[in-house]
Amino acid sequence: MNRKTGLTVAIMAMAVSAVSAGAGYAAGVAAAPQTGREPLFQNPQARVWKSVITPNTPLPFHRHEHPRALIALKGGTMKILEQDGTSEIHEWQSGKAYWLPANAPGTQHQDVNVGPEPIEVIVVELSKEH
Repeated sequence: MNRKTGLTVAIMAMAVSAVSAGAGYAAGVAAAPQTGREPLFQNPQARVWKSVITPNTPLPFHRHEHPRALIALKGGTMKILEQDGTSEIHEWQSGKAYWLPANAPGTQHQDVNVGPEPIEVIVVELSKEH
């Protein structure tokens, strides 16, 4: 193989390698976020989880027996829909923390993202009243 052919083969090999790496990168790109909860930590004093709520894909109805702090990683407009049909709107700003009380006995609610982008929060729920 002459020098010119060797150089051409080396360049072609690098190009194939770059294309393969690009395909690997594309395959490794995280999928679009989905609504759900990811447990992060639990002990006798508190439970911590990350919630992602995508637009118009609410969390299932649930309740919180204990108060909690919410830290907005990616803020947005959240509608808290009660099972009885009443609702309230919360504007959560990225980087801000919020305090939420325990839910009233016998109630359940659903978190509905009414904004255009996914909302991501960390929730720290106390395990008992203090």
